[in-house]
Amino acid sequence: MTLSNIAFVLLPIAIAYGEQVADPPAAHSPVILSAVNDRYTGRTAFSFEGRQKPPVIRANPGDSIDITYRNEMSPNANSNCATGPCMNMTNLHFHGLHVSPSAPQDDVLSMMAMPGESLQYRVEIPHNQPPGLYWYHPHPHGESNKQVLDGMSGAIVIEGIERYVPEVRNLRERILVLRDKAFEGNSPDATHLKDIAEIPPGRCGSSTEQLERIFTVNGTVRPQIPIAAGERQFWRIVNASPDLYADLQIDGEQLEIVALDGMPLAYHNPKHAMHRASHVLLPPAGRVEAIVTGPRGQTKAKLRTRCFDTGPDGDPNPGMALADLVDLKTDAPATRTFPASIQKPVFVPVSNAKLPSLETTPDFTVTFTEDKQGFYINGKRYGPEDAPMTRVRVGKYQHWRIVNKTHEVHPFHIHQIHFLFYATNDQREPQSEWLDTVNVPVEGSVNLIMDFTDPIIRGMSLFHCHLLSHEDKGMMAKILFF
Repeated sequence: MTLSNIAFVLLPIAIAYGEQVADPPAAHSPVILSAVNDRYTGRTAFSFEGRQKPPVIRANPGDSIDITYRNEMSPNANSNCATGPCMNMTNLHFHGLHVSPSAPQDDVLSMMAMPGESLQYRVEIPHNQPPGLYWYHPHPHGESNKQVLDGMSGAIVIEGIERYVPEVRNLRERILVLRDKAFEGNSPDATHLKDIAEIPPGRCGSSTEQLERIFTVNGTVRPQIPIAAGERQFWRIVNASPDLYADLQIDGEQLEIVALDGMPLAYHNPKHAMHRASHVLLPPAGRVEAIVTGPRGQTKAKLRTRCFDTGPDGDPNPGMALADLVDLKTDAPATRTFPASIQKPVFVPVSNAKLPSLETTPDFTVTFTEDKQGFYINGKRYGPEDAPMTRVRVGKYQHWRIVNKTHEVHPFHIHQIHFLFYATNDQREPQSEWLDTVNVPVEGSVNLIMDFTDPIIRGMSLFHCHLLSHEDKGMMAKILFF
């Protein structure tokens, strides 16, 4: 396939209210990406062929995504990052893809571009990669939070979800990337933006921190989303914020959820292709793919995020209006295609006989802690020269327990794989789900079945808290797949 070239430039975020949501541009391999920063503000950014929006990279299972990633940022950042002065180093992580952690694929450890340098990626998508929504973002230790907060992120679509959910084939697809718009707490912009987002007065949850950010949708504050009354659309939403949670709902409507974190619900369970929900909580890095029906008889329906309590030491996550649904006829849907050779769905049911007993002692326990000096996993703060904290022989499942001994929620993420999330605080979940990022409650725990069966994942990889400021400050560790 022929892919457009891509270059990254400054990504301004509009404050205009009421603009129609814009579809991100699409790109196919080979891709040229550049990272730049604004010489006045120091803000880092991506762009696409001179356009001011990061593209959606689209590929089929079995394809390779070839990317030339150029660091065109200034060698003099003049800003501070989590562990000291920013150096404007950068790389790419392909979040959720089941690909190798070794160069030239999803290697965030040894592949690093300083200003003036380039990286050559060749990401080989497996034939059995679950078709769905993934995303890419920088992952330089100590600078990830700043670059993602500035807007350096984009969606990845692995085609073929129609094989699992035929209902979406002819629906209008919308890819909605949630990013941050930051403001000074007492600035005139802050009041204006809070009013636009309809943030209620008073405190949300137990956090005592001051709100300094709201969500944008595809780079715009509270855009309009055209959807005719009764029309069904296919929405694919990624929470690309470094630390805001999105508990999404649509006024008066239910979401027909077909995939979470890029994993079609039917991939592991062909009889479970869809479920309905009034809302869905996306942690930072989480994704949802759902069929949405245009409200009937409601002229002011909104896409919202609800208040989410992150804990007394967490950040505020108040309810806010993200976008307005407007009763307008939309353009004909773009046709999504995939090769005839893989048109049949690939199901990977997991037999209970292959899974570890859920009552056994965990094979590995991850414990999150923090203090005024930093953030830790199992009492250790991450360093680039660290040895792996754990080693896993590829070819089996493991039972992991993630323990949170802090007073704020932490989203746990591991590179290269998905896991089965089945229990919170030792209580079985009503419905287990395959995810790649999961919230660990305040002073609580989650139990996961880790799928380490894919031979592709051999190499050194990472697991960490996906609050990127926590990751930058040490809440990360290496894992060696061998």
